[in-house]
Amino acid sequence: MYLIPSRGAPGAAAAAVLAGVVGTALAGAALLSGCGGTSTGPPPAARSGAPSPAPGHESQTPTARPAPSGPSHAVLPAGRIGTYRVRRYALEVGYRPAGQPARRVLRVFVSYPAVPRAAGDLGHGLFPLVVFAPGYRQCAAVYRVLLREWASAGYVVAAVQFPRTNCQVAAPDEADLVHQPADMSQVIGRLLAAGRRPGGRLSGLVDGAKVAVAGHSDGGDTVAAMVASTCCRDRRVSAAVVLAGAEWPAMPGRYFAAPTVPMLFVQGTADTWNPQSASLQLYQADTRGRRYYLALPGVGHFTPYEGGGPPEPVVARVTVDFLDRYLAGQAGALGAMRRAARAVGRGRLVSGGRLPHLGGTEP
Repeated sequence: MYLIPSRGAPGAAAAAVLAGVVGTALAGAALLSGCGGTSTGPPPAARSGAPSPAPGHESQTPTARPAPSGPSHAVLPAGRIGTYRVRRYALEVGYRPAGQPARRVLRVFVSYPAVPRAAGDLGHGLFPLVVFAPGYRQCAAVYRVLLREWASAGYVVAAVQFPRTNCQVAAPDEADLVHQPADMSQVIGRLLAAGRRPGGRLSGLVDGAKVAVAGHSDGGDTVAAMVASTCCRDRRVSAAVVLAGAEWPAMPGRYFAAPTVPMLFVQGTADTWNPQSASLQLYQADTRGRRYYLALPGVGHFTPYEGGGPPEPVVARVTVDFLDRYLAGQAGALGAMRRAARAVGRGRLVSGGRLPHLGGTEP
């Protein structure tokens, strides 16, 4: 069982709401749209243009687990996978970038903790926001397990399907990646507004002061630029998770010209699509920010993030612990993050520019 340090006894109102969250059966929502393991669209392609393996299939029904101790303030707790049932919905975000003749239309798939109506009495901004960028020729559905786990731990999670690089595009254009940081910023703004708007699905659920970005492969490149490059920094973002990502050479601007928000890099050592050297370069180039690197020995480019088989569970736990520390503000989460990385024997977690230890016992 995965545990986090106790956050203290709940107040009466918060305890009643949390009991309702885990004790009341809530209707499930429609699954994420888009392409995934059952897609009839073109197979995902590698960053070099080669075809990728088909993503794995996994159960789409979350497993209920006992709730952790409640919060000491009038908020709902984040930090334990399986605390909340998850609801989902899709929306479109359209905008016209400055200097471009055409509008960009983004499909966005939102997963969020299901709470009873009584939670509205606890105030606004109940949960942090995580906006996710898929990889090249990938759609949100292939990440459904990981995204659902984040949401079940107490995060509002939004996966952005980019208009020219998703799995349903017949002739994708990887060069469009330079526009994806702006796409992500547009989605952040739309969801923060949705959280403030009364009567909507996200009304009162989104904490506008706690925003993170995460991404895989080209999506990792996208979010790295959002927090580290002078081209694209979004100062609403407080933390970033880069899964098999790198610096994108065509991205305008300069990387790490100023201190960055905390960053977590996750990388398989057997990844031939985004070589380990590429993510290590990005990790070590940040000499002033708080940064962590999780190496997954013998693991490739897709398995850790798409589907629910090993080592995805350790990726889920480590990323949730990272978000708990740097988004939810839980001081004890770093210790939990290190324990989660060591427990399965697959990952090695380092920080501060240290290189990962891939053999034997971690020093």
